[in-house]
Amino acid sequence: MHILVLGAGVIGTTTAYYLAKAGHEVIVVDRQPDVALETSFANAGQISPGYASPWAAPGIPLKAFKWLFQHHAPLRLKLTGDIFQYRWMLQMLGECTKNRYKINKERMVRLSEYSRDCLDELRYETGIHFDERQLGTLQLFRKQEQLDNAVKDTEVLKEEGVPYQLLDKQGVIEVEPALAHAQVDFVGGLRLPNDQTGDCQKFTQKIAQYARELGVQFRLNSRIQSIQSDQQKISKVILEDGSQLTADAYVMALGSYSRDMLKQLGLFAPIYPLKGYSITTAIKNAEMSPVSTILDESYKIALTRFDDRIRVGGMAEISGFDLSLHTERENTLKMVLQQLFPLASSMEPSNFWTGLRPATPDGTPIVGKTPYSNLFINSGHGTLGWTMACGSARLLSDIISQKPTQIRSEGLDIYRYQS
Repeated sequence: MHILVLGAGVIGTTTAYYLAKAGHEVIVVDRQPDVALETSFANAGQISPGYASPWAAPGIPLKAFKWLFQHHAPLRLKLTGDIFQYRWMLQMLGECTKNRYKINKERMVRLSEYSRDCLDELRYETGIHFDERQLGTLQLFRKQEQLDNAVKDTEVLKEEGVPYQLLDKQGVIEVEPALAHAQVDFVGGLRLPNDQTGDCQKFTQKIAQYARELGVQFRLNSRIQSIQSDQQKISKVILEDGSQLTADAYVMALGSYSRDMLKQLGLFAPIYPLKGYSITTAIKNAEMSPVSTILDESYKIALTRFDDRIRVGGMAEISGFDLSLHTERENTLKMVLQQLFPLASSMEPSNFWTGLRPATPDGTPIVGKTPYSNLFINSGHGTLGWTMACGSARLLSDIISQKPTQIRSEGLDIYRYQS
């Protein structure tokens, strides 16, 4: 089958790789000159299935209101006048119930756990390297209330068979010794020993290389103008240079830009560009640096150890497609790094970056079939695109190839949004 994949981030590129492995002829189209130059370029770096949780959770509306008045808030809101922004926020608020949270978290953990298994298999088959570490991740709690809430949140982990450790302060220091020198106090943490880390851009570049070896063609520097349909099938994709591309099947993997393309086809996919930030600094003292990934629950910021660098990423802004860099966000990232690992890095240069995470109101990505018989979606992964990339790609490849899927696909496709 001839398949056209729209988007060359980690999701689109990994999808192309798995489709090629399944025997399909694949072309990837992207407006950038290379793969992984947007959202996949400098994300936080953690592959954390056990921490796969929707932002929409009980208590979040009150927390979000309080964050509006905090200087170093994890979430910021800038009203843009876009009706879709208001509609998306209302949908997200509707997901902030205990029942919806449990349903959404189960879906996210299901896909994320499978994705990690797919990545392990891929690593074994290819020998791929991407500054990877398999040393677990640690959610750090500065307050007792956070630790108490984590105890409640482990129910889904138990149900999914995800190993975890609830640690007191001394237990945290045993797994992350450099935190003994932290300039702030903390009470404990939740450690997931099976979670991993790695540089998403390096991974995507390597996967693109493997995909090319399997025959995948990358049509880069190609901006998509529109998608044309004929009754219940996609007929062609038109590029801005006037050229037209046709295929037997099409995969929408344009991240935050997927919504507008799907809207042309009458499909409602509530994917919003949730803005995030990161800095990347060189390590000057390896022993005083993180062993793996630390997730600071208070600021929703992740600090990840690569081979010779530390990536600090996080926060979320609901501000449309704004890609401007704000110094106060950089200062927040630097503050958290300095508080937790004051002796690890010289801090400069910090390589300040921002990207748009394609987020759905319920946190679950959209992976699967659509009402158009030859159109499939792999988008809307929010902050967990790197975590879910391999599993989403393998799952969609099996669906397109009409093979039995290794996990349930229930609740993952666009039909949960169609009225």
